[in-house]
Amino acid sequence: MVVATLLVVACALTLGVGARGVGPAELWRILTAFDPSDPAHLTVASIRLPRLVAGLVAGAALGMAGTVMQALTRNPLADPGLLGVSAGAAFSVVLGSLLLGRADTGIVTALVFPGAAIAAGMVFALGGGLRGDVGAVRLTLAGAAMNALLISLVAALVLLRSESLEVYRFWVTGSLAQAGQRPLLAMGLVVAATAFLGLVLAPVIETLSLGAAMARGLGTRLMRAQAGALFLVTVLTGAAVAVAGPIAFLGLMVPPLARRITGHNLRAELVVAAAIGATILLFADTIGRLLLAPAEVRVGVMTALMGGPVFIWIARGLKGGWRA
Repeated sequence: MVVATLLVVACALTLGVGARGVGPAELWRILTAFDPSDPAHLTVASIRLPRLVAGLVAGAALGMAGTVMQALTRNPLADPGLLGVSAGAAFSVVLGSLLLGRADTGIVTALVFPGAAIAAGMVFALGGGLRGDVGAVRLTLAGAAMNALLISLVAALVLLRSESLEVYRFWVTGSLAQAGQRPLLAMGLVVAATAFLGLVLAPVIETLSLGAAMARGLGTRLMRAQAGALFLVTVLTGAAVAVAGPIAFLGLMVPPLARRITGHNLRAELVVAAAIGATILLFADTIGRLLLAPAEVRVGVMTALMGGPVFIWIARGLKGGWRA
């Protein structure tokens, strides 16, 4: 109930707060009697509503992706942003847009998922996943190295094409400011379908958090379960990157909060993580718009400021043999 209330508040703030404030009564009139000749109505419908949808889609996707990733790797530091999955999707889009000379929604949709999949597979393999021995430190180091490499490659590509600076800023820090130009409907449907698949696969993925030996003892086909979990992480992260760019730390912060509410029940965790992820992302976006108004602090910077201390706090509490 608390999470649902906070989500409603976050949605209302996203629609109502900005250079021109819109009160609850005016918001209700916009929803029930939209007037295209009213500038306030147009601002909400053309700028803030797409921003709200992008925040819901990206936040829910990253919350669920982080939850699945931590269950898969048994690592509380696992996050699609920190482990290079988001950077892989961003690199794929930047490279493709430069080679093809365009960056429309079709190109973004076609390239974002292969990039995320390749990065996720490489980090998992380097972290010992193929041997069924995913170490928390090894996986984190492999992901950090992959993330640094891919971000450096994105920077190198931009240096070759100076006119791509704006593309670079979006694909490195993430933002909801360009929501109206993003494939919101397509990615929303992708996230909804993948979330349903995640609820179906949750009991199998949950056994992975018990360790390889225990999972095999329970009759789990390890490679198939790992492949299913990686598929979920890849698609959810790719969809989030397609609408908001790479957002770091959100997938790290959300799972511990969801576990505190639901306990170790992955199905319930996924549902709560989706709501918490969207709530945090929308609050971060609103704060970023107000902090240095009329300028804007990008939402990817805001989540990094929030997530850095959380990362340190979790890392300091790590002990050998940790499991999600």
